[in-house]
Amino acid sequence: MAMAVGSPDGDGEEELNSAINTTPLVDVMLVLLIIFLITIPVVTHTVPVKLPHETNQPYKTKPDNINLAVTKDGDVFWNQQAIPDMDNLLERLKEVAIMDPQPEVHIRGDQAARYEFVGKVIVTAQRAGIAKIGFVTEPPARGG
Repeated sequence: MAMAVGSPDGDGEEELNSAINTTPLVDVMLVLLIIFLITIPVVTHTVPVKLPHETNQPYKTKPDNINLAVTKDGDVFWNQQAIPDMDNLLERLKEVAIMDPQPEVHIRGDQAARYEFVGKVIVTAQRAGIAKIGFVTEPPARGG
């Protein structure tokens, strides 16, 4: 590694090179360009299929559906009526499970409720023989 101590003339004034060396920049840009040219055709060529359109139906409550609400404290409500314990819920769901056609059970769990509380309701409904269990959620906010 060499170092220039002074100008060869000896006059003491050196020229400063203020130009940017663009060779490494050009090298990097060419490599990126080649990578993009290779990967873009792979991404854009897919099997042509017609995808289904989503239709979001608003929630409609039928009179024979059972709405179970789980509060953040773990309290369970059957269509606005408080259920004292899981055994009572099991007995009531067994009575409903033998109906033909069997009504759907819709669970509305509080956002702050622990999963354990909602999970106990699901297990109780399964033990009672309920075939259709659904969850009621807030629709996503529209706009942008």
